[in-house]
Amino acid sequence: MARKSGKGKTSEGQQGGDGQSAAVSGGMKTYHEGERFPGRIGRTWEESEPAFPVPPEAPKGAPNILYIILDDVGYGACDTFGGLVETPNITRLAGNGLRYTNFHTTALCSPTRACLLTGRNHHSVGMANITELATGFPGYDARQKPDKAAIGAMLHQHGYASFALGKWHNTPSEESGPSGPFDRWPDGPLFGFDRFYGFMGGDNNQWYPKLYAGREAIDPPRLPQEGYHLSEDLADKTVDFISNHASLTPEKPWLAYLAFGACHAPHHVWPEWIEKYRGKFDMGWDRYREQVLARQKQLGVIPANAALAPMLEGVPRWDDLSDDQKRLFARMAEVYAAFLSHADAQIGRVVEYLERSGQLDNTLLFVFIGDNGCSGEGTNSGLFNEGAFGTERPEKVETLEGNLQRIDRLGQPGSYNHFPVGWALAMNAPFKLCKQYTHFGGTRNPLVVHWPKGIQARGEIRTQFHHVIDIVPTILKAARIEAPAVVNSVSQAPMEGVPMNYSFDDADAPTHHPTQYFEMLGNRAIVNGKWKAVTYHGRKPWENHAAWSFDEDHWEVYDLEKDPTECHDLMAQRDLLKQDDPAVKRMIHLVGLWWAEAGRYNVLPLDDRFQERLLGRAELAKKRTRFSFKLGAVRIPEAAAPDTKNRSWAMTAEIEIPEQGAEGPIVVMGGDTAGWSLYLKGGVPTFCYNFAAVDYTYIRAPQKLGPGRHTLRFEFEIQPEHRTDTGKPVIYGAGGMGRLAVDGKWVAEGRIPQTMAFMYSLDETFDVGCDKGAPVTDEYEPLAAFTGKVVEVTMDLHPEAALEPARHTEAQVTQAMARQ
Repeated sequence: MARKSGKGKTSEGQQGGDGQSAAVSGGMKTYHEGERFPGRIGRTWEESEPAFPVPPEAPKGAPNILYIILDDVGYGACDTFGGLVETPNITRLAGNGLRYTNFHTTALCSPTRACLLTGRNHHSVGMANITELATGFPGYDARQKPDKAAIGAMLHQHGYASFALGKWHNTPSEESGPSGPFDRWPDGPLFGFDRFYGFMGGDNNQWYPKLYAGREAIDPPRLPQEGYHLSEDLADKTVDFISNHASLTPEKPWLAYLAFGACHAPHHVWPEWIEKYRGKFDMGWDRYREQVLARQKQLGVIPANAALAPMLEGVPRWDDLSDDQKRLFARMAEVYAAFLSHADAQIGRVVEYLERSGQLDNTLLFVFIGDNGCSGEGTNSGLFNEGAFGTERPEKVETLEGNLQRIDRLGQPGSYNHFPVGWALAMNAPFKLCKQYTHFGGTRNPLVVHWPKGIQARGEIRTQFHHVIDIVPTILKAARIEAPAVVNSVSQAPMEGVPMNYSFDDADAPTHHPTQYFEMLGNRAIVNGKWKAVTYHGRKPWENHAAWSFDEDHWEVYDLEKDPTECHDLMAQRDLLKQDDPAVKRMIHLVGLWWAEAGRYNVLPLDDRFQERLLGRAELAKKRTRFSFKLGAVRIPEAAAPDTKNRSWAMTAEIEIPEQGAEGPIVVMGGDTAGWSLYLKGGVPTFCYNFAAVDYTYIRAPQKLGPGRHTLRFEFEIQPEHRTDTGKPVIYGAGGMGRLAVDGKWVAEGRIPQTMAFMYSLDETFDVGCDKGAPVTDEYEPLAAFTGKVVEVTMDLHPEAALEPARHTEAQVTQAMARQ
C-alpha cells in the first residue's frame, strides 16, 4: 500500500479522480481517513469509481504500551526498592529492565493520573486535586481540557487499539453517573480509550466493586465466597482484552492502562496471603525504617549519604505503644503487605501471558509503584472503616477495644480498613511525610521500565530527575509519533513533559527535566537542579484545616546532593531580613521560580480547604430539591444523587407486593461503610441508618405488608436545636428523628443520634430497587434486589420537607401512632 504524496501518480500508477494520488489495495482504490475522496462520483454507479477509506496505521515496529499503576505505595514498601514487602514479579521486570530512583508524582491520585495520561501538569488539565474537591477555577475544576487530549486519543489517530482497566478517578464526580455527560469518561473523546472495564471513583471495595463495562454499570462476575477479588478480575480482563485484539489484528499495536485498586484503602486480600506476613511487622515502624534504609543503600537505590528523615510530629514511637496497640497495628501492616504482594502476583500473570504469546519483547511496560506516597489518612490509630472520614471526627468514631474485637476481620468482606500513619511514614522510608505532601515522602515513587526490544541495558539504575508528565512524551518518542497538532478537531497545546528515552541506555546523561513545581492542598515545592524549596502547610493527613495561613508558611531549602532525604533545612534559624545572605538569596530565587511556574500552569489561586471543597461539590446537586426515580435508577454516585446529609429530608416509595410477598432493598444510599436503606425484611418495612459501621439505627414497622400496592414514606427531621431558621445545620453530622409511615399512617419512629457529615463513601452509590455494592445492613445479602416492584421513589430535600403536611412534634407523632 502506498500513501499519496501530493498530486500525480502513486507508486501503483493510479490517478485520483480529483487529481490527487491514491493507493490501490487488491484492485480497489483506497485513501486515508481525513483525505479527500479520490474516486469519481457520477450519475449512477456504472459511471462512478469507488474508493474506500482505510484506518490509520502505526509506524512499523511501534511497541505495545502497558501502564501498570499501583495505588498508595511508597518508596520503601516493595523489596524491589529495598522494602520488606515481597514483590518478585516487579523485581523480575526490574532485573530485565531499569529502576528509576528519582521519579516523581504529584502527591495525590487523580492529579498523578491526569499527568500520566496527558503529558501535562495536573493544574494545566484542571486536576489540582481529587475530583471530589474540584472548585470553579481553571486549574481546579476537574474537567479535562479539549486542547490537552490524553494518550488514548493521541494514539487512536495512529492506529493503536487502547484499553483502560481498573481505577479511573479522572471524571468529575457529578458526571460519573448513568446520565453522564460522557465526554470525560475513559472511552469518551477526550481520553480516547476504545474499551473500559473498571471503577470510576477514588477507592473501591475489592470484594464488591462498583464496576463499569464501558458506560454500563455491571455487577462483579462472582461473589467473594465464590472466589472473587477485584485485582484478579482486572488481570483476567487485561489478558482477555489483549488476547482478543491480538487474535484478530496482531499487526496493530495496543495501549493498555491497568490501574489496580491496590494498595489504596480498603486493604482487602485473602486470609492466606495475610498469614504469610504474620509476625513480620512486630518490630514496629521505627525499626522498619532503619532496616529498609540499610537495604536501600545495599541495593544502590538510595545514595550512601542518605539519612532517615524525621517522623511527622505527633506520631508515637512504636516502643511507647501498648501491647494491644502493637498487636492491632502490626496486623494492619500485615494486611497491607499481603494486599501488595497479591497485586504483584496479578502483575506476574499479565506478564506471563505477554511472554507466552510473544508480545513481551516489544511492549514498553511501565510499573508505577505508587501514584503518590503511602497514605497517612488512617490517623494515628488506624481505621477498621475508612468511611469514618465522612464523620465530623473520624479519630473519635472507632475505639481500640472495638477494633481489637474485629482484628480477624481486617481485610475481609465487611471491613474497609486503613493502617496508621506510622506505617505510611515507614513505607515511605527514607523520605519525609506521605501522600498529600510535597516533601519526597509524598512525591517520590519508584518506577520500573521494561522494554527488551527498545532498551539494551538490563538491571540498571537510573537517577535522572523525572516526573509523571514525562511518560506520554516518552511513549510518543518510542513509537516514533510526533505530538499531535490536532485531536478531535481541536488544536493541541504543547507537551509540558520531556521524553525519558535518552536515559534508557545512558546512565550518566544529565536530566532533561531540571525544574519542576509541586502543589497539593497548599503544600508547595520546587526542584531546580540540586536545590529544592518546600513548605509543609500545617495539616495532618486526616485533618480538615491547616494550622496556619499561607503567609505563615516556612519555606525550607535543601541541597539534594548533600541531603537527598530533606533532613537539614538550610533556612532553619536564618534571618530573612539579611538579603545579602547567600542562603536567603537562594530561597528568594527558588520561591520566585515557584510563583512563576504557578502562574504559568494555572496553580493559582492557592486553596488549602478540604471540608469546604467537599461540601461545595454537594452544592451542585442542591440546586434541585425534588427528585423522582423509577426502577433501574442504579449506580448513581453520591455527588450526583440527592444529598441527604446535614438537613431534613423525606422520601416516598410506591411499591407493589406480589402474592408470595417481597423482600429486599427498595432505595439505598451508601454501603457497609455508611449509609441508609429502606427495605423489607420478612415483608416488614424497615429503615436502617448506618453511621460509619459503628452505630446502626433501625426503624421498623410493626407488621409485614400484604399483596398489592403500598406507599412507604420516611422522614428525617434534624434536631431543632441544631437547625437554623433556614434549616441549615449548626453542627455538621447532627442527629434527629426518623419516622416511617405505611399507606398514610405513621407506624414507627426512632432517634438517629448522629449522621454522616461529609460523605457516605467514595465508591458506594444511590440505588433504586437494589443495593449494588456492599450492603448497608447485614439484614439482606450483598447485591440484593427487591423482589417486588418499585413503581416510583420521590425525594424532597427542602428544609421543611420532613415537616409535611404540617410541623410534627415528636409527641404528636407518638400520639398518632398510638391511635393507629
